[in-house]
Amino acid sequence: MASTSLTGKDTIQIDNRVLNDLADGDAVKLTFPDDIAKAKASKNGNVIYAFNNMGLLVEAEVRVLLGSSDDKYLNSRMQEQINDISSMILITGNFSKRVGDGQGNISSVIYQMSGGVIKKQPEAKTSAEGDVEQSVAVYIITFGQNQRSIQ
Repeated sequence: MASTSLTGKDTIQIDNRVLNDLADGDAVKLTFPDDIAKAKASKNGNVIYAFNNMGLLVEAEVRVLLGSSDDKYLNSRMQEQINDISSMILITGNFSKRVGDGQGNISSVIYQMSGGVIKKQPEAKTSAEGDVEQSVAVYIITFGQNQRSIQ
């Protein structure tokens, strides 16, 4: 029998604050730049395996409406980091994807993230041709710890 996956009503929280002022397109995107394991072939067909802690780092790209309350909140967290990174409280995040099976059963795929810092300032532009990207602030937050679970 074929499987079905229906997704919708995803939620993103930053520091226990539910973000509601999300922009278009991929409003939230989690990426993992590094592999969680490495393998190296060696002499006589031997293989060496190693866990790669760098593979636990996650980059969250969050697109919010420019000037919105969520933009103001994330901007204030970024200013704390710029002003004195030593005293800042690291950012936490929770991304939850709701998944239905087409039979009324729902699971949640949850990413619990901690140890976050804002990687760079949101870029800005103006457009005489009506480019809607000029109304979007993109924050990239790097989290040092991540746990993925399915409930």
